[in-house]
Amino acid sequence: MDASDWHLIVVPVLLPLVTAAFMLLVGDARRTLNGWLNVASTAASLVVAVALMARVHLQGTSAVGVYLPANWQVPFGIVLVADRLSALMLVLTAVIATSSVLFAVARWHRAGVYFHPLFQLQLMGVNGAFLTGDLFNLFVFFEVMLAASYGLLLHGSGRRRVHAGLHYLAVNLLASSLFLIGVAMMYGITGTLNMADMARKIPTIPDLDRNLLHAGAAILAIAFLIKAAVWPLNFWLAPAYRAAAAPVGALFAILTKVGVYAVLRLWTLLLSTEAGESALFGADALVWGGFATVTFATLGLLASLEVRRLAAYSIILSSGTLLAVVGFGQPPLIGAALYYLLGSTLAASALFLVGDLIERARTGAAAEAPIRVEDADRLPFYLERMDLGEDTNLDDDARALIGRAIPAAMAFLGLSFMLCALLIAGLPPLSGFLAKFAMLSLVLDGAAAPVSSEGWTLLFLLLASGLTAMIAMSRAGVRSFWTPSERPAPRLRAIECIPIAALLVACVGLAVLADSVLAYANAAADGVLRPRPYIESVMSATPVPASGTRPAQGVTR
Repeated sequence: MDASDWHLIVVPVLLPLVTAAFMLLVGDARRTLNGWLNVASTAASLVVAVALMARVHLQGTSAVGVYLPANWQVPFGIVLVADRLSALMLVLTAVIATSSVLFAVARWHRAGVYFHPLFQLQLMGVNGAFLTGDLFNLFVFFEVMLAASYGLLLHGSGRRRVHAGLHYLAVNLLASSLFLIGVAMMYGITGTLNMADMARKIPTIPDLDRNLLHAGAAILAIAFLIKAAVWPLNFWLAPAYRAAAAPVGALFAILTKVGVYAVLRLWTLLLSTEAGESALFGADALVWGGFATVTFATLGLLASLEVRRLAAYSIILSSGTLLAVVGFGQPPLIGAALYYLLGSTLAASALFLVGDLIERARTGAAAEAPIRVEDADRLPFYLERMDLGEDTNLDDDARALIGRAIPAAMAFLGLSFMLCALLIAGLPPLSGFLAKFAMLSLVLDGAAAPVSSEGWTLLFLLLASGLTAMIAMSRAGVRSFWTPSERPAPRLRAIECIPIAALLVACVGLAVLADSVLAYANAAADGVLRPRPYIESVMSATPVPASGTRPAQGVTR
């Protein structure tokens, strides 16, 4: 296939970079212009991501697109690689980012400086992490992503954000240091930074260097697991995400999945079943670390009262579930987990935005004083004024209990919160239930072999976490919608409601199109766990000569 067919791979990295640079030239004073530039660029990224996913999907079950931005021979130059998994993550990122920036332009983007350039740089780092094919550039894109996230987390200032931001900064700087140490160790052992080349060399590592290889892989894993919010390295996440501005928290829902993606990509590529003595190194640590994370998140949900704190712990719950399932190393199970990743991430992102509107409703301007019936003699006067009969049932404020209209804003918030609760708890009929049902069905399929202790533990934790999440969300719903309040219904803008509705419609779409999405996720999982086509495609990519015909940079097999 001609190289021009894969120029699309570099667009998710270049587009946000160019947009951020242009915004800096325009200046932060023109925030409205920058806001709509941000919306346009992010929406364009979504279109590109969908086109790239369609291109990869149509090339076959093991399609891999390779692009050499610097036109250097593999494995010496920068390599960008697109397969089913990376394309899926790009689409998920673009959907969440588009919804977040739409919500932000309503009011949040004016709470601090340089919100929009930082937002685009954040997207550049995330997209680059999903596409890069070499370990050092994975570190570079991680640092771009984290540097932008530091500024976004502090957007809007305030003591709570600064306090949480300092913890977030310290922990992620530690993770970056471990990442760099791990990269150096892996390079020293294998002599390469290209991940495909590294995977090809690991089976031939001498036995004397095998322990050093495992130490480097473990250090890398710790760096990724910090970002993936594994217990006990996740104490920073809930306070930081809770303190962030609502659109920032919604965008940050994808950041933990970058850590999960890195673990899945490198573990299945470098330590696959073809890695010789290092095959599946660390699988038990992933499984039991995931179980511990799910337990921690379940207790966190039960202890949380605020909606956005619930959203933060739901992110930890999702990451723990994914890490545990990745450790099982079974393609169908990982395919179901990827389907679960989509719905849980979209639901957590929507819950951050819904939580902001609920909090505004609870702390908004006080309502006008209600009509109170303090004197029985005046009751007919109130009834006549409200055009009600004397036998009408009234509450303490002389308002009819039956036939009272629910304000549209509260109806929207209530329905949105209910859908988020169903998704996070994994109740029917939405994608959260379908994903958990698929995982449990695969775990309990003991036709070939008895169910392992890890399988029974996963079964128990999935059911227990779902029940606990439903209790916690119900309690938060009662507290937010059913407690007496003297405040009027909030005034919501369409630009604030559309992003929430879009995220929830996407979740409904995942349920309606479950067969197609699960089929794609299973194909992505199969491609990740059988990395030979990935390795061959990367290693066979050739630079474009200075003159003459243009051989293919992008290889699909």
